[in-house]
Amino acid sequence: MSNFIKEIKENMQKFVVKQALNYIEGNPDENLPKLMAWVDKFTPADWYVGQRNAIRKAIEEKNNWYQLMLKIYELDPGVRKAFFQNFALNASLIGSATQEEVREREGCNIPWAILLDPTSACNLHCIGCWAAEYGHKLNLSLETIDSIIRQGKELGIHMYIYTGGEPLVRKKDLIKICEMHSDCVFLAFTNGTLIDEEFCQGMLRVKNFVPAISLEGFEEANDSRRGEGVYQKVANSMHLMKLHKLPFGISVCYTSRNWKDVTSERFFDYMVDGGALFCWFFHYMPVGNSAVTELLPKSEQREAAYHRIRAFRETKPIFTIDFQNDAEYVGGCIAGGRSYLHINAKGDVEPCVFIHYSNCNIHDTSLLDALKSPIFMAYHDNQPFNENMLRPCPMLENPEVLRKIVKETGAISTDYENMESADHLCDKTTSYAEDWKVTADKLWHGCGGCTDCSKGD
Repeated sequence: MSNFIKEIKENMQKFVVKQALNYIEGNPDENLPKLMAWVDKFTPADWYVGQRNAIRKAIEEKNNWYQLMLKIYELDPGVRKAFFQNFALNASLIGSATQEEVREREGCNIPWAILLDPTSACNLHCIGCWAAEYGHKLNLSLETIDSIIRQGKELGIHMYIYTGGEPLVRKKDLIKICEMHSDCVFLAFTNGTLIDEEFCQGMLRVKNFVPAISLEGFEEANDSRRGEGVYQKVANSMHLMKLHKLPFGISVCYTSRNWKDVTSERFFDYMVDGGALFCWFFHYMPVGNSAVTELLPKSEQREAAYHRIRAFRETKPIFTIDFQNDAEYVGGCIAGGRSYLHINAKGDVEPCVFIHYSNCNIHDTSLLDALKSPIFMAYHDNQPFNENMLRPCPMLENPEVLRKIVKETGAISTDYENMESADHLCDKTTSYAEDWKVTADKLWHGCGGCTDCSKGD
């Protein structure tokens, strides 16, 4: 794409989003239908057709997705405008176009988002948490985080997601980064216990920080894994953010013990009533030498979660993604830089937040060179790892793939507290993968479990 054409397209995108924001602020309930007609008139016919049709359908039917749109307009106006500007325009429209251009030019994956750990420290010690394996003494400096973001923006990346450790251990630095990069969206997976009035005021001021609070179900289920009193602290944090009209979501790790709780209608209603706009569902991963493998959901439990989450997606005004069971919507595994990568608190650039093997460190390599490192190129060359999109992961559902990738690329374990070999990790998922294959094939092929689905690939 020539610079001239690119500039015209970017200016058109900016114009569309800014005019849309101005158009809708007055009365969203009345103007939303008019807005879609306006968007159709002034944008190319082939831009985001599926998304536009889905939005149009929601508006016409006034369904749960429409109710979610109206909830967004209950947010603080400045925060809402910053979200649309940074997410819809910078991260999605303009950013995606730049990413595609760099992918074609460089011949490697370019992600939509970068996950990074500001610190390995945490104020909790949750049962089965892989992050605890890193220890509590590692930190990415403010200068390093700034460098990562500057390099990322050159590649078209405007979405940055903090993991950990507990990111809010470094509240002041995170707010500072928001100020330094006001054109980006920052989301943090947090246990929620450190959100207070002062931090809410900071979020209102910078306008581009969104927490995703970890919750493992109701009080008994949550506190049995996270510690006594944590549930009530999370409830207080949710109340504070709703009071201040701040956007936030929920992050759920479903296990063999809590899956029924977190996929119940009662739990969905609790999240909606509490003010959450989205929920990310993550399957428990047995990462780390001390991982509790008993927390792996049984095949029938995962299948039930699959059906429940999809059913409530049609009725509840909250945006949900089930990262293991929704891979069909994104074409399989999204790690390895295809949609995201992970940089831990020591600077190791990893293909996945759950797969701790790497060939390079951000302190002595560029972000682009890291994306061209052996393990990242192995992801690039082999994705998707399975034609059945209910078996997307090279570790959980295809452990033979991860064993091979780590061995052939010479990637080393980045768990410096207690290094885990790929063989040790994959040994824990081999029987799980075999059991899930039968169910996954039945669901994927829409059959009743015919003999073909149990014969192997």
